[in-house]
Amino acid sequence: MMTDPISDMLTRIRNGIHAQKDVVEVPFSKIKLSVLKILEEEGYVRSVNLVSQGPGSKILVTLRYTPSREPVISTLDRVSKPGRRVYMGYREIKPILSGLGVLILSTSKGLMSDKKAKEHKLGGEILCSVW
Repeated sequence: MMTDPISDMLTRIRNGIHAQKDVVEVPFSKIKLSVLKILEEEGYVRSVNLVSQGPGSKILVTLRYTPSREPVISTLDRVSKPGRRVYMGYREIKPILSGLGVLILSTSKGLMSDKKAKEHKLGGEILCSVW
């Protein structure tokens, strides 16, 4: 049994980047797919593809690199953990690295980036930070 599937997904991506992999395979869940779609929208990963439906489904994440093979993602951190949840109101949300990074929040309207959460005036649980 896995205690923290989001942390496992982030670790798989970090390991894939360190190993210079082009594609990383992640077990499917709706929340993982939502987090990965946000990373794709923000330009941190090239593409996110669901391989099959049903039990044993996988998500293929195509990592993004610069032309000199430097990874676009330099840091990928889990903020809220099962033992310690971190919440933030929309007034407390500040830009990460002067707007170069992104926080992914779980709000009452679903998962969204810090910029969208601030636009919609929503706070929530901070899942991870990326830059």
